[in-house]
Amino acid sequence: MSEGEQAQEYHGKLPRHVAIIMDGNGRWAKQRHMPRVAGHHAGVESLRSIIQRCGELGVEALTLFAFSSENWRRPEKEVGLLMELFFVALQRETKKLNERNVRLRVIGDLSRFSDKLQREISKAEERTKDNTGLLLAVAANYGGRWDITQAVKKLALQVETGELNAAVVGEAMIQQHLCLADMPEPDLFIRTGGEQRVSNFLLWQLAYSELYFTDVLWPDFDKQQLNTALEWFAGRQRRFGRTGDQVEQMKRA
Repeated sequence: MSEGEQAQEYHGKLPRHVAIIMDGNGRWAKQRHMPRVAGHHAGVESLRSIIQRCGELGVEALTLFAFSSENWRRPEKEVGLLMELFFVALQRETKKLNERNVRLRVIGDLSRFSDKLQREISKAEERTKDNTGLLLAVAANYGGRWDITQAVKKLALQVETGELNAAVVGEAMIQQHLCLADMPEPDLFIRTGGEQRVSNFLLWQLAYSELYFTDVLWPDFDKQQLNTALEWFAGRQRRFGRTGDQVEQMKRA
């Protein structure tokens, strides 16, 4: 089946927003008796193809877990190499993102990054801000609990200063202060590498996402692997608290 035919196959059932934990770079390198950083470099290559495929299909948003707030616990040398890889990738990939009409956003607590890296993030976001295609959100020094906490703190400050009555605070108001407030919630969550947990990623936003886990290590996750995940998603019945019969009735209505 051609890519165009596959796009038609998914018509009406494509996720608007795909979120991915890109797991398995280190194990991929270890299997090949290579340093872990080689796996991270190979992971960037996979990322490039997945961004391209999502853009081709018309997926609206793609959110990637690049570096969690817990990843600072990794060996100092590996963290340093990851920061350098992030900086270099921003420099090299921004032009390609522009060519593909991709808009980049980096979410998370960026204050812990070096000034140099923060400036490069700002430059990349600025260069792509007017693009109208795929919205690519990269979660860096991000945690789902941090996201919810920072949203609640903003609301608490408004209550403390008298700008807001605590009685009116609800889910919608909290969501407005989350990192991805202006994006649809992820329809499809993908985790590579065999682990079956969400690891503090988009805890609020994944409430009704379809969760797809694969043993494929991230550097081996290519367009065909993404197609398989999308085919799986297309076969899911999304009920949002309703019964299956109700969903089918709504389709016929």
